[in-house]
Amino acid sequence: MIKSLSLSSESSLPPLEDDVDSVCSDELLGSQSRRWLNELMTGDLPQESGEVNTVGRDGLFVDYHFPLGELEMNSGVKWRRPKELCSSPQFIVNGATRLDVRQGKLNDCWLLSAIASLSGHRSLLKKVMPLNQSFQEGYNGCFIFRFWQYGQWEEVRIDDLLPTQDNNLLYLSSPERHEFWSALLEKAYAKLKGGYRALDMGFPHEAMVDMTGGVAEVLTISSLSVDLPVFLKNLLAKGALINCANCQGPLEQRNSLGIMFRHAYSLTAVQKVETKHGLTYLVRILNPWGNTEWEGPWSDLNGPQWNTVSLEEQKRLERVSREDGEFWMSVSDFRQNFEIMEVCHLSDTLGKPGSKVQPWSCKMHHGTWVPQVTAGGSPSGGRFWQNPQFYFNLSEVDGGKEDSVKTCSFVLALMQKHQRRRGTNLAIALHIYPAHSQNTYLSPEDLSRLRPVLLCKNYSPRREVVLRGSLPPGRYVIIPSTFEPDQQGDFLLRVLTEQGNDATPAHRPMSRDNTSTSELQYPHLAALPPPKTTKELFKKHCNKKGFCKPVHLYNLLTEAIQGGVLAGSEKNLALEHCKSMVVLMDSLDIAQLDWLEFQGLWDKIRRWTDIFLVFDKNKTKNLEYPEVAPALRAAGIMVDELVMQLVGLRYTEPDMTISYPGFLYLVMKLESMIHTFQAYDMVGMGTVTISYKQWLHMTMYN
Repeated sequence: MIKSLSLSSESSLPPLEDDVDSVCSDELLGSQSRRWLNELMTGDLPQESGEVNTVGRDGLFVDYHFPLGELEMNSGVKWRRPKELCSSPQFIVNGATRLDVRQGKLNDCWLLSAIASLSGHRSLLKKVMPLNQSFQEGYNGCFIFRFWQYGQWEEVRIDDLLPTQDNNLLYLSSPERHEFWSALLEKAYAKLKGGYRALDMGFPHEAMVDMTGGVAEVLTISSLSVDLPVFLKNLLAKGALINCANCQGPLEQRNSLGIMFRHAYSLTAVQKVETKHGLTYLVRILNPWGNTEWEGPWSDLNGPQWNTVSLEEQKRLERVSREDGEFWMSVSDFRQNFEIMEVCHLSDTLGKPGSKVQPWSCKMHHGTWVPQVTAGGSPSGGRFWQNPQFYFNLSEVDGGKEDSVKTCSFVLALMQKHQRRRGTNLAIALHIYPAHSQNTYLSPEDLSRLRPVLLCKNYSPRREVVLRGSLPPGRYVIIPSTFEPDQQGDFLLRVLTEQGNDATPAHRPMSRDNTSTSELQYPHLAALPPPKTTKELFKKHCNKKGFCKPVHLYNLLTEAIQGGVLAGSEKNLALEHCKSMVVLMDSLDIAQLDWLEFQGLWDKIRRWTDIFLVFDKNKTKNLEYPEVAPALRAAGIMVDELVMQLVGLRYTEPDMTISYPGFLYLVMKLESMIHTFQAYDMVGMGTVTISYKQWLHMTMYN
């Protein structure tokens, strides 16, 4: 009997390390790790590697899908539930605070500093972890956490089995031995990334984004404003989470005053302090280790400067004179001992009603660079105008400024999606131009004479680039682009402004002969109905419960295609095409789509329609066989000659062309197969091991 199957790609992808794309789904655990965990839990091996139960011998939930690493499978490591470690475990003791975070045997201070910052914002903490979870009422061994991934919150479910040595937690722990929220949060994030080993080294700003949905920015402290206290106070007033580090020395070695090199700290407060000698600004810093503090002026234990501060003032600052990892230091010492500051800007969707903190207002726009359609490259080329454009209206000026110049502050963030899954990192950037006086769209002629009012200094291959600035009230256009033209990729543009300002997609105007030229940029507009009509079609064809089944999709697509330039192509549409498209988008294995899932499918159909129309050179409503491979590359799918031969045998019409419905079906199938493989390939090695049951599920339902 087949126990497991090992699949390998032709070339291994680079390790995903700490990137958010290495998401661990509920089907990921290989048979070896599952057998090991089952043995740890019950002392027995399952009869078949594909035979998986979610309840252990004690009746409590067991997460057999958690990816185990070599260290966690070591014979010296024992997986224990909190009830085995103490008599009365608690999820949270006296509130979740920054002091509940103590680092273990992982180099994940980058994550712990983000968790410490998160704990200071109860509304954010509730978003990441429901606070009503406990080890008493309703306890079944299962805990739930949520993390932000590309514009939406994803749920991660884990058991409470934690790795221990000598009955002590191996990794993150709380000083209060009965408290386990921070250790469980670390485990949930490890599952999201692909295991505890994936947390070994990383960037605090990426963890903060995953836990807040905010916008992260990396700043060099020496280049910041001379009035640093005001700058920091403004950031904290917006609810920003701030981490800092000194990157100049050997890993986690101390300088002469106790600050550790290449180690992430959290900056949690800025205060003007009254002393006998006058006023001074201090910043509060937290070392997630829970010890090893600053030993210079204003230190907790050896700082004579505190003798000049009244007890009432110290009480206001909540100063505690003990080595708990938290300390105060002067702003000038902060400048001298820290080099990098990572800031996570929060938006209004994350703020707490009634709070003094006033976060940014956030608008999100999902977009795509499609080769030869909306991927025009940098301004140095001749096709920059082809890139997507977004109208940017600034009307609400910043409050609290005393000077006569009125400006509007904002933060723009351009994030490329899933690029590490594909083994590529596009060089991306943002440019802001003044808007055209007559309309919102900038033509090639406009861009040839205009100069950007603000731009990224360089194109960057990072997951996200951030452009922060302020401009006078007015109308502007944001253009996100890749450095090279005709590079395929999806992106998320987030626009953070004061309440009242806005950003919307900009479309091309009517041409002089009154025919719309939008179809040149978005060809699907001439082939498919507009969004309002599409929603009406969904309501018309879905069932009474609001779900779209394959037969409903068949009727919907037939009617949608008939009204555009691809009319007649519906004759090639088959119910089998629609079955495949539904099940490949269906997240619950129920062979039907709700409105949100249908919107995801429709976005893909519109993008692939653009590609089909561009590569259908002779406008026959069919792709010639030589046109197929370039069209697939434009969709971000690279295939070799052997795969193309199989495409020719399996997906073409008798005349070796591919119809429009056939192209949609082919791209959907290939994209789904690639994403499924990458989801199982947790560490990006180009090889996956799956059980017999998983293999049947993948091949039968697809």
